[in-house]
Amino acid sequence: MPGESSETVNAGIKSLYLTPSIKPKPNVCIESMPSEVLLKIFSYLDAVSLLAVGCVNKRFYELANDKVSGLCWIIVLKDKNGKEHVVEKPNLSFKDTSVTILWYGTDWPCLDILSTLKLFGVTPLLPDQSRPPNKNGPRRFSLIAEYHLAYLTESSAAVGADEFVQLFSLSPGLLVGIWKEKNEIAFVMANLHYNQLLERSILGSATVQYVPPPNKPLLDDIDSEYGLHDYTLHLDLHGRNCMYLCGSFKYLFCKKRDIENGYLRLRVVNLQDNRKHLPIIGTLGICWETDVFKGNIKDCFVMDLTLLDETGKPFWCFSAPVRMELSTESSGLYDYMGHIYTADYSDAEGKVCIEFVWLEETKEYIVVSLVLYVSTKKVNSWYGTNY
Repeated sequence: MPGESSETVNAGIKSLYLTPSIKPKPNVCIESMPSEVLLKIFSYLDAVSLLAVGCVNKRFYELANDKVSGLCWIIVLKDKNGKEHVVEKPNLSFKDTSVTILWYGTDWPCLDILSTLKLFGVTPLLPDQSRPPNKNGPRRFSLIAEYHLAYLTESSAAVGADEFVQLFSLSPGLLVGIWKEKNEIAFVMANLHYNQLLERSILGSATVQYVPPPNKPLLDDIDSEYGLHDYTLHLDLHGRNCMYLCGSFKYLFCKKRDIENGYLRLRVVNLQDNRKHLPIIGTLGICWETDVFKGNIKDCFVMDLTLLDETGKPFWCFSAPVRMELSTESSGLYDYMGHIYTADYSDAEGKVCIEFVWLEETKEYIVVSLVLYVSTKKVNSWYGTNY
Protein backbone atom coordinates (compact mmCIF):
# COMPACT_ATOMS: atom_id res chain seq x y z
CA MET A 1 0.00 0.00 0.00
CA PRO A 2 1.26 3.48 -0.85
CA GLY A 3 2.04 5.91 1.95
CA GLU A 4 4.20 6.22 4.99
CA SER A 5 3.46 2.76 6.32
CA SER A 6 4.78 1.09 3.12
CA GLU A 7 8.04 3.05 3.34
CA THR A 8 8.46 1.92 6.92
CA VAL A 9 7.93 -1.72 5.90
CA ASN A 10 10.42 -1.43 3.00
CA ALA A 11 13.01 0.10 5.30
CA GLY A 12 12.54 -2.77 7.71
CA ILE A 13 12.94 -5.37 4.94
CA LYS A 14 16.14 -3.69 3.68
CA SER A 15 17.63 -3.60 7.16
CA LEU A 16 16.79 -7.27 7.59
CA TYR A 17 18.69 -8.31 4.45
CA LEU A 18 21.56 -5.80 4.69
CA THR A 19 22.45 -6.32 8.38
CA PRO A 20 24.98 -9.14 8.69
CA SER A 21 23.96 -11.91 11.07
CA ILE A 22 25.92 -12.19 14.30
CA LYS A 23 27.30 -15.71 14.73
CA PRO A 24 28.30 -16.89 18.19
CA LYS A 25 32.00 -17.36 18.64
CA PRO A 26 32.92 -21.05 18.83
CA ASN A 27 34.50 -22.28 22.02
CA VAL A 28 38.13 -23.04 21.26
CA CYS A 29 40.10 -25.26 23.61
CA ILE A 30 43.54 -26.71 23.17
CA GLU A 31 42.26 -30.29 23.24
CA SER A 32 40.15 -29.67 20.11
CA MET A 33 43.06 -28.38 18.05
CA PRO A 34 44.41 -30.48 15.16
CA SER A 35 47.38 -32.70 15.92
CA GLU A 36 49.58 -30.69 13.55
CA VAL A 37 48.91 -27.51 15.55
CA LEU A 38 49.55 -29.25 18.86
CA LEU A 39 52.81 -30.70 17.60
CA LYS A 40 53.90 -27.21 16.57
CA ILE A 41 53.08 -25.90 20.06
CA PHE A 42 54.87 -28.82 21.70
CA SER A 43 57.96 -28.12 19.60
CA TYR A 44 58.63 -25.00 21.71
CA LEU A 45 58.65 -26.98 24.97
CA ASP A 46 61.67 -28.46 26.68
CA ALA A 47 61.87 -32.12 27.66
CA VAL A 48 60.57 -31.61 31.21
CA SER A 49 57.56 -29.61 29.98
CA LEU A 50 56.81 -32.28 27.39
CA LEU A 51 56.84 -34.92 30.09
CA ALA A 52 54.32 -32.88 32.06
CA VAL A 53 52.11 -32.48 28.97
CA GLY A 54 52.25 -36.22 28.43
CA CYS A 55 50.51 -36.80 31.77
CA VAL A 56 47.38 -34.81 30.79
CA ASN A 57 45.56 -37.42 28.70
CA LYS A 58 46.16 -40.22 26.19
CA ARG A 59 46.25 -37.98 23.12
CA PHE A 60 48.76 -35.56 24.65
CA TYR A 61 50.82 -38.51 25.87
CA GLU A 62 51.09 -39.93 22.34
CA LEU A 63 51.81 -36.56 20.72
CA ALA A 64 54.42 -35.58 23.33
CA ASN A 65 56.14 -38.95 23.03
CA ASP A 66 56.21 -38.65 19.25
CA LYS A 67 57.89 -35.30 19.66
CA VAL A 68 60.64 -36.01 22.17
CA SER A 69 59.79 -37.00 25.71
CA GLY A 70 59.65 -40.78 25.45
CA LEU A 71 58.13 -41.21 28.90
CA CYS A 72 56.75 -44.70 29.37
CA TRP A 73 56.15 -47.17 32.16
CA ILE A 74 57.53 -50.69 32.28
CA ILE A 75 57.61 -53.55 34.76
CA VAL A 76 60.59 -55.77 35.54
CA LEU A 77 59.96 -59.25 36.93
CA LYS A 78 62.81 -60.84 38.85
CA ASP A 79 62.91 -64.58 39.47
CA LYS A 80 64.47 -66.40 42.40
CA ASN A 81 67.68 -67.01 40.41
CA GLY A 82 68.17 -63.26 39.88
CA LYS A 83 67.17 -63.24 36.20
CA GLU A 84 65.12 -60.22 35.10
CA HIS A 85 62.25 -60.19 32.60
CA VAL A 86 61.31 -56.76 31.17
CA VAL A 87 57.69 -56.22 30.07
CA GLU A 88 56.97 -53.17 27.91
CA LYS A 89 54.30 -51.99 25.43
CA PRO A 90 51.52 -51.24 27.93
CA ASN A 91 47.93 -50.29 27.18
CA LEU A 92 47.06 -46.92 28.75
CA SER A 93 43.69 -45.71 30.01
CA PHE A 94 43.56 -42.06 31.15
CA LYS A 95 41.01 -40.75 33.63
CA ASP A 96 40.49 -37.33 35.27
CA THR A 97 42.98 -37.94 38.07
CA SER A 98 44.79 -41.19 37.21
CA VAL A 99 46.19 -43.42 34.51
CA THR A 100 45.65 -47.19 34.43
CA ILE A 101 48.47 -49.16 32.81
CA LEU A 102 47.86 -52.69 31.54
CA TRP A 103 50.56 -55.16 30.45
CA TYR A 104 49.64 -58.47 28.85
CA GLY A 105 51.22 -61.08 26.60
CA THR A 106 51.88 -64.78 26.16
CA ASP A 107 55.48 -65.06 27.34
CA TRP A 108 55.19 -64.39 31.07
CA PRO A 109 57.70 -66.27 33.24
CA CYS A 110 56.34 -68.97 35.52
CA LEU A 111 54.67 -67.49 38.61
CA ASP A 112 56.22 -70.07 40.95
CA ILE A 113 59.79 -68.85 40.29
CA LEU A 114 59.13 -65.10 40.57
CA SER A 115 60.28 -63.10 43.60
CA THR A 116 59.66 -59.38 42.89
CA LEU A 117 58.00 -57.00 40.46
CA LYS A 118 59.34 -53.47 39.98
CA LEU A 119 57.44 -50.64 38.30
CA PHE A 120 59.58 -48.00 36.57
CA GLY A 121 59.10 -44.74 34.77
CA VAL A 122 61.47 -44.72 31.80
CA THR A 123 62.81 -41.75 29.80
CA PRO A 124 65.62 -41.37 27.22
CA LEU A 125 68.95 -40.59 28.82
CA LEU A 126 69.93 -38.27 25.94
CA PRO A 127 66.71 -36.81 24.46
CA ASP A 128 67.10 -35.40 20.98
CA GLN A 129 64.74 -32.56 20.04
CA SER A 130 65.13 -33.28 16.32
CA ARG A 131 63.91 -36.89 16.26
CA PRO A 132 61.80 -39.39 18.19
CA PRO A 133 63.50 -41.27 21.03
CA ASN A 134 65.36 -44.45 20.18
CA LYS A 135 63.94 -47.32 22.24
CA ASN A 136 67.23 -49.17 21.95
CA GLY A 137 69.24 -46.19 23.20
CA PRO A 138 70.30 -45.50 26.79
CA ARG A 139 67.40 -44.83 29.13
CA ARG A 140 66.91 -43.50 32.64
CA PHE A 141 64.93 -45.67 35.07
CA SER A 142 62.94 -44.20 37.96
CA LEU A 143 61.64 -46.73 40.47
CA ILE A 144 57.98 -46.05 41.30
CA ALA A 145 57.10 -49.12 43.36
CA GLU A 146 58.36 -52.59 44.24
CA TYR A 147 56.15 -55.60 45.00
CA HIS A 148 56.88 -59.05 46.39
CA LEU A 149 55.36 -61.90 44.37
CA ALA A 150 56.42 -64.88 46.46
CA TYR A 151 53.29 -66.67 47.71
CA LEU A 152 51.17 -64.17 45.78
CA THR A 153 47.94 -66.15 45.86
CA GLU A 154 48.26 -66.95 49.57
CA SER A 155 49.39 -63.60 50.96
CA SER A 156 47.67 -61.03 48.69
CA ALA A 157 44.09 -59.79 48.87
CA ALA A 158 41.78 -61.48 46.37
CA VAL A 159 39.74 -58.82 44.58
CA GLY A 160 37.53 -61.12 42.55
CA ALA A 161 37.34 -63.64 39.72
CA ASP A 162 35.48 -64.51 36.54
CA GLU A 163 35.46 -67.68 34.45
CA PHE A 164 39.04 -67.11 33.22
CA VAL A 165 41.13 -65.29 35.82
CA GLN A 166 41.53 -64.53 39.51
CA LEU A 167 42.48 -60.99 40.47
CA PHE A 168 44.89 -60.20 43.32
CA SER A 169 45.74 -56.79 44.77
CA LEU A 170 49.12 -55.57 46.00
CA SER A 171 49.61 -52.16 47.61
CA PRO A 172 50.08 -49.57 46.24
CA GLY A 173 47.59 -49.81 43.36
CA LEU A 174 48.71 -53.01 41.59
CA LEU A 175 46.50 -55.80 40.25
CA VAL A 176 47.77 -59.17 39.04
CA GLY A 177 45.48 -61.41 36.99
CA ILE A 178 46.18 -65.15 37.28
CA TRP A 179 44.84 -67.75 34.84
CA LYS A 180 42.61 -70.14 36.78
CA GLU A 181 43.64 -73.36 35.06
CA LYS A 182 47.39 -72.74 34.69
CA ASN A 183 48.20 -70.63 37.78
CA GLU A 184 50.21 -68.30 35.51
CA ILE A 185 50.13 -64.53 35.01
CA ALA A 186 47.53 -63.31 32.51
CA PHE A 187 48.09 -59.56 32.95
CA VAL A 188 49.40 -56.90 35.31
CA MET A 189 47.51 -53.64 35.91
CA ALA A 190 48.92 -50.57 37.71
CA ASN A 191 46.83 -47.60 38.83
CA LEU A 192 48.81 -44.35 39.18
CA HIS A 193 47.39 -41.11 40.55
CA TYR A 194 48.48 -37.96 38.72
CA ASN A 195 49.66 -36.28 41.92
CA GLN A 196 53.47 -36.08 41.62
CA LEU A 197 53.35 -38.77 38.92
CA LEU A 198 55.82 -36.85 36.77
CA GLU A 199 58.31 -36.53 39.63
CA ARG A 200 57.93 -40.20 40.55
CA SER A 201 58.41 -41.20 36.92
CA ILE A 202 61.59 -39.23 36.19
CA LEU A 203 63.29 -38.08 39.42
CA GLY A 204 63.90 -41.41 41.13
CA SER A 205 66.76 -43.78 40.37
CA ALA A 206 66.83 -47.43 39.31
CA THR A 207 67.03 -48.48 42.97
CA VAL A 208 65.55 -45.60 45.00
CA GLN A 209 62.08 -44.08 44.73
CA TYR A 210 61.51 -40.34 44.51
CA VAL A 211 60.66 -38.86 47.91
CA PRO A 212 58.75 -35.54 47.81
CA PRO A 213 59.97 -32.72 50.07
CA PRO A 214 58.06 -32.49 53.37
CA ASN A 215 55.21 -30.03 53.60
CA LYS A 216 56.08 -26.89 55.56
CA PRO A 217 53.18 -26.15 57.92
CA LEU A 218 51.85 -22.62 58.15
CA LEU A 219 50.89 -22.09 61.79
CA ASP A 220 47.57 -20.44 62.63
CA ASP A 221 47.02 -19.47 66.27
CA ILE A 222 43.72 -17.69 65.60
CA ASP A 223 41.62 -20.57 64.23
CA SER A 224 40.81 -22.93 67.11
CA GLU A 225 39.92 -25.71 64.64
CA TYR A 226 42.75 -25.15 62.19
CA GLY A 227 43.18 -28.17 59.93
CA LEU A 228 39.71 -29.55 60.63
CA HIS A 229 37.66 -27.82 57.95
CA ASP A 230 37.40 -26.67 54.32
CA TYR A 231 38.60 -29.89 52.75
CA THR A 232 37.62 -30.61 49.15
CA LEU A 233 37.19 -34.15 47.84
CA HIS A 234 37.20 -35.35 44.23
CA LEU A 235 36.25 -39.01 43.93
CA ASP A 236 36.19 -41.21 40.82
CA LEU A 237 35.06 -44.83 40.71
CA HIS A 238 35.90 -46.63 37.48
CA GLY A 239 36.65 -50.02 36.00
CA ARG A 240 39.57 -49.04 33.75
CA ASN A 241 37.41 -48.42 30.67
CA CYS A 242 34.11 -47.49 32.35
CA MET A 243 33.44 -44.51 34.63
CA TYR A 244 30.88 -45.30 37.33
CA LEU A 245 30.99 -42.22 39.54
CA CYS A 246 32.65 -38.82 39.31
CA GLY A 247 31.91 -36.42 42.14
CA SER A 248 33.31 -33.35 43.88
CA PHE A 249 32.46 -32.38 47.45
CA LYS A 250 33.43 -29.10 49.13
CA TYR A 251 33.57 -27.68 52.65
CA LEU A 252 34.16 -31.00 54.40
CA PHE A 253 34.90 -30.60 58.10
CA CYS A 254 35.33 -32.41 61.39
CA LYS A 255 34.55 -31.15 64.89
CA LYS A 256 37.02 -31.76 67.68
CA ARG A 257 34.51 -34.02 69.42
CA ASP A 258 34.46 -36.27 66.33
CA ILE A 259 38.20 -37.04 66.51
CA GLU A 260 38.40 -40.64 67.67
CA ASN A 261 40.95 -43.48 67.70
CA GLY A 262 43.53 -41.36 65.89
CA TYR A 263 41.28 -40.27 63.01
CA LEU A 264 39.38 -37.19 61.87
CA ARG A 265 35.97 -38.14 60.50
CA LEU A 266 34.85 -36.36 57.32
CA ARG A 267 31.29 -37.40 56.49
CA VAL A 268 30.73 -36.87 52.75
CA VAL A 269 27.44 -38.73 52.17
CA ASN A 270 25.10 -39.28 55.11
CA LEU A 271 22.92 -42.36 55.34
CA GLN A 272 19.99 -40.29 56.65
CA ASP A 273 20.19 -37.52 54.01
CA ASN A 274 18.80 -39.04 50.82
CA ARG A 275 19.24 -35.74 48.95
CA LYS A 276 22.96 -36.47 48.74
CA HIS A 277 22.75 -40.16 47.86
CA LEU A 278 24.58 -40.95 44.63
CA PRO A 279 23.49 -43.31 41.84
CA ILE A 280 26.13 -45.50 40.22
CA ILE A 281 26.16 -45.64 36.43
CA GLY A 282 26.39 -49.23 35.21
CA THR A 283 27.36 -52.47 36.96
CA LEU A 284 30.55 -52.20 38.97
CA GLY A 285 33.50 -54.23 37.73
CA ILE A 286 37.09 -54.06 36.44
CA CYS A 287 37.68 -54.68 32.74
CA TRP A 288 40.73 -56.64 31.58
CA GLU A 289 42.05 -57.95 28.29
CA THR A 290 44.83 -60.03 26.76
CA ASP A 291 45.80 -60.94 23.20
CA VAL A 292 43.01 -63.52 23.08
CA PHE A 293 40.48 -62.96 25.87
CA LYS A 294 38.59 -60.10 27.46
CA GLY A 295 36.62 -60.04 30.67
CA ASN A 296 35.02 -58.07 33.47
CA ILE A 297 35.45 -58.96 37.12
CA LYS A 298 32.34 -57.82 38.97
CA ASP A 299 31.85 -56.37 42.45
CA CYS A 300 35.11 -54.41 42.41
CA PHE A 301 36.35 -51.13 41.03
CA VAL A 302 39.26 -48.67 41.03
CA MET A 303 38.93 -45.74 43.42
CA ASP A 304 40.72 -42.47 42.60
CA LEU A 305 40.69 -40.15 45.61
CA THR A 306 41.98 -36.57 45.68
CA LEU A 307 41.59 -34.71 48.97
CA LEU A 308 42.64 -31.04 48.95
CA ASP A 309 43.37 -28.92 52.01
CA GLU A 310 41.82 -25.49 52.60
CA THR A 311 44.36 -23.84 50.27
CA GLY A 312 43.64 -26.27 47.42
CA LYS A 313 46.88 -28.21 47.88
CA PRO A 314 46.78 -32.02 47.42
CA PHE A 315 46.62 -33.49 50.92
CA TRP A 316 45.82 -37.19 50.36
CA CYS A 317 45.81 -38.84 46.93
CA PHE A 318 45.69 -42.43 45.73
CA SER A 319 44.40 -44.70 42.98
CA ALA A 320 43.70 -48.24 44.15
CA PRO A 321 41.46 -51.26 43.51
CA VAL A 322 38.67 -51.88 46.01
CA ARG A 323 36.53 -54.96 46.55
CA MET A 324 32.83 -54.87 47.46
CA GLU A 325 31.47 -57.11 50.20
CA LEU A 326 27.85 -58.17 50.69
CA SER A 327 26.68 -57.15 54.15
CA THR A 328 24.55 -59.41 56.31
CA GLU A 329 22.22 -56.47 56.92
CA SER A 330 19.44 -55.25 54.66
CA SER A 331 18.62 -51.63 53.99
CA GLY A 332 16.24 -50.16 56.53
CA LEU A 333 15.76 -47.03 54.45
CA TYR A 334 12.24 -46.37 53.25
CA ASP A 335 13.45 -45.10 49.87
CA TYR A 336 15.87 -47.97 49.18
CA MET A 337 14.92 -51.54 50.00
CA GLY A 338 17.66 -53.92 48.99
CA HIS A 339 20.93 -55.59 49.85
CA ILE A 340 23.75 -53.50 51.34
CA TYR A 341 27.30 -53.71 50.01
CA THR A 342 30.36 -52.20 51.65
CA ALA A 343 33.71 -51.16 50.16
CA ASP A 344 36.61 -50.16 52.40
CA TYR A 345 40.09 -48.86 51.70
CA SER A 346 42.90 -48.01 54.11
CA ASP A 347 46.53 -46.94 54.02
CA ALA A 348 48.94 -45.09 56.33
CA GLU A 349 47.15 -41.76 55.76
CA GLY A 350 43.53 -42.73 56.27
CA LYS A 351 40.52 -44.90 55.54
CA VAL A 352 37.54 -44.70 53.19
CA CYS A 353 34.25 -46.47 53.96
CA ILE A 354 31.44 -46.66 51.39
CA GLU A 355 28.01 -48.27 51.63
CA PHE A 356 25.92 -49.13 48.57
CA VAL A 357 22.34 -50.33 48.28
CA TRP A 358 21.49 -52.58 45.33
CA LEU A 359 18.07 -51.81 43.86
CA GLU A 360 16.80 -54.91 42.09
CA GLU A 361 13.93 -53.08 40.38
CA THR A 362 16.14 -50.55 38.58
CA LYS A 363 19.32 -52.69 38.49
CA GLU A 364 21.53 -50.00 40.00
CA TYR A 365 23.64 -49.22 43.04
CA ILE A 366 23.05 -46.16 45.22
CA VAL A 367 25.82 -44.74 47.42
CA VAL A 368 24.06 -44.08 50.73
CA SER A 369 27.11 -43.49 52.94
CA LEU A 370 30.63 -42.22 52.28
CA VAL A 371 32.97 -41.42 55.17
CA LEU A 372 36.65 -40.47 55.17
CA TYR A 373 38.82 -41.11 58.22
CA VAL A 374 41.98 -39.02 58.02
CA SER A 375 44.93 -39.84 60.27
CA THR A 376 45.48 -37.23 62.98
CA LYS A 377 49.20 -37.94 62.64
CA LYS A 378 48.97 -36.81 59.01
CA VAL A 379 46.95 -33.69 59.95
CA ASN A 380 49.35 -32.71 62.76
CA SER A 381 52.36 -33.14 60.48
CA TRP A 382 50.71 -31.13 57.68
CA TYR A 383 49.32 -28.24 59.74
CA GLY A 384 51.68 -28.19 62.73
CA THR A 385 48.79 -28.91 65.10
CA ASN A 386 48.51 -31.25 68.07
CA TYR A 387 45.13 -33.02 67.86
